[in-house]
Formats: sequence, C-alpha cells, structure tokens
Amino acid sequence: MDNRTVALQKHSEWRGKLDIALRAPIENDEDLAIAYTPGVAEPCLEIRKDEDLAYEYTGKGNLVAVITDGTAVLGLGDIGPSAAMPVMEGKCALFKRFGNVNAIPLCVDTKDVDEIVETVYRISKSFGGINLEDIGAPRCFEIERKLVEKCDIPIFHDDQHGTAIITCAAILNALKVVGKKRGDLKIVVNGAGAAGIAITELILDLHLGSVILCDSKGIVMEGNPRNNAVKEEIAHRTNPIHQSGTLKDAIHNADVFVGVSQANMVTPEMVRSMDRDPIIFAMANPVPEIMPDVAKEAGAVVVGTGRSDFPNQVNNVLVFPGFFKGLLRVGATKVTQEMKIRAAEALASVITDEELNADYVLPDAFDERVADAIADAVSAEAVASGVCRPIHR
Repeated sequence: MDNRTVALQKHSEWRGKLDIALRAPIENDEDLAIAYTPGVAEPCLEIRKDEDLAYEYTGKGNLVAVITDGTAVLGLGDIGPSAAMPVMEGKCALFKRFGNVNAIPLCVDTKDVDEIVETVYRISKSFGGINLEDIGAPRCFEIERKLVEKCDIPIFHDDQHGTAIITCAAILNALKVVGKKRGDLKIVVNGAGAAGIAITELILDLHLGSVILCDSKGIVMEGNPRNNAVKEEIAHRTNPIHQSGTLKDAIHNADVFVGVSQANMVTPEMVRSMDRDPIIFAMANPVPEIMPDVAKEAGAVVVGTGRSDFPNQVNNVLVFPGFFKGLLRVGATKVTQEMKIRAAEALASVITDEELNADYVLPDAFDERVADAIADAVSAEAVASGVCRPIHR
C-alpha cells in the first residue's frame, strides 16, 4: 500500500492519536473521597487564596493548548478547523513523545482576530502555555500580540518561532562547517510570511549578519506602499544598503539563503552567484526552492530542506517539545526573544565538533539529547530574567 492509503487506514484505526490516562487511583470509596468530593475542596480553597497554587495542585503546569483556526495548515492552506484536527492531534502527540508535555488540540471555528483572542483568553486559566498553530499571516501576528498582552501564560506561535529557532541553529552549525563567523554575513530570506519574518528577526538578534528579505514581488523595502504593517516594521531592520530588485538580485554574493516560500524559486545560476561555500536552507514543502542535488552541483556546501528524505531536515519537532518543557518547568509567564536565542544556541550545541559535517548540522528528530538541552536553556533564561512564577524561583 502507498503512504496515503496507510495513513488513512491508520487514522481510521486510531480514531485519534491521544488518550486520557488516570494518574489518581480511584478504586474504592477512600480514593473517591480524596480525588473528588469531599477531599477535592481542599486544593480548591488553597488555589482560591493563591492562584499560582494551581501549578502545585493540578495538571495545569504541564498542560498546553494547541490552537488553530485551520487557515494555514501544513501545505494544505485554508482547510478549516475540522480538517485541521488530525494535524493538531499529531502536534499534541509530538509534545508528549518528545517532551513529555501534555497537550490538547483545540480548533476554533472563526477567522475573526478578536473572537480568536477572546476565546483563547477565556480558556487560558486551564493551561500552562498556548501553542498557536497553522494560523495564516498577517492575522497570526496580531493574534499573538494581543494574546501576549492579555494572558499571564506563555504564548508561542510555532510556525514563527519554532521555525526561526531551528533555522538559526542550522545556520550556526553550517557556519562552522564552511569556516565563516557570525556577524559580517549577507543572508537572504525568501518568504515574508509568519516564518520568514520570525527567522529574519532572530537572525538579526543573534547578530549573524545583515538580511535582505524578499516576498513574491521581490526585495522588501522601506516605504513600499504594498507593505503591510509587519513588513514595513521589519523593513526598517533589513536591507541596509536599500537594494531594490528581485530575488536574483538579492542573492548575488550572499553567504546564506533561507527559503520559506515556494518550489523552484532558486536556479543553479543563482547559487553560483553567491559568495564562496554557499549555505542553503530551502524549506518549501513538499518541493523546496531548489533540490539539494541541484544546489550542491552548483556549488552549495551545506544544504537543508524541510523533507525527511534529504540530509539536514529542518523539522520543528526538534524545538517546541523542549521549549515548552523549559517554560512549564519554571512556570514561565511569557516567551522572550532571549529565550529563543538561547534555544537556538542550545540546539546547535547538541551536535559535537566530531559529529558535525556538511550533511549533519541538525540533530536527528529522535536524538534524546535535544529536548533537555533546549529545556535547560529556556528555563535558565526564564529564571534569570524573572519571567517565572515565585513558586518556581
């Protein structure tokens, strides 16, 4: 059977990838009296006096809501909340498998920004963190911003920040392979949606180099009337020489190309026009901006994609389980840019100098070192910056 047939068969067999298991024994009257009435009143009364004790007496401290409106699901686009459910269940399964974090999928049946924000805010007291998923740009930026302002738990849009963290970790290790240092680099990011904007911001905050950001029309420039508010804001931090033109113009003499756009956007000629020992992360799925063999034949040294059938897969499963594990461990109240920087550096450091090579700049998805390395970095930063609850300090 082909993969499509097997996937449908298995999903029908599973009827959901998650289950609920009891942690409290309920086998007799005494168990019942402790786990439920009358015993359950005692933690309720304590939490009423100090709301943070919900992290002590309930599962909130290890529970994440994975929330979507179904408008930007994988490479499938706007398929709606019901059709998004298998992906959200899968995401929750990955949280548990790789970070031992409990997660619940919640698919919201509205595209209205304020309705989504209000819905998430109203249920946020049940969770230790919110993972936004597969919400279309530019609405995703506004939704995240408003939730960060309203909620007292961390809000993390994985399509933005998970992708940014793993991409920057890959660049850090790729630079070691080609013998270049962060700082004086020219980096081109093609795709100015959720992932592209977040990648650009983290590249700049890691001081990897200057960035030229491109969208479907070409180089993003300050003052362009077609810029939305998010593009205009990032335009003030990118393209320092105010270059105009197309992706072909942008990529000339670049050290690094990052693609979160569409298939076949990069030609061998464009790779040959880059600086010595080009680094390419072409992450369009299922067909990348340039196929790895074509890129290498044109001179690229390190090439990564979003696919599992090529080396250097850029897969967010390496990031979000450990990132939330670290947040929840210390009862973090928000996500900071410094946490993302520390997570990227921690992920890159998992690969030893002996292991590192052009076809291995990111760990395997099943590398048991990854989640704890990221969790340790995130929780340490949360404590250092004081964005965790007093009971965890």
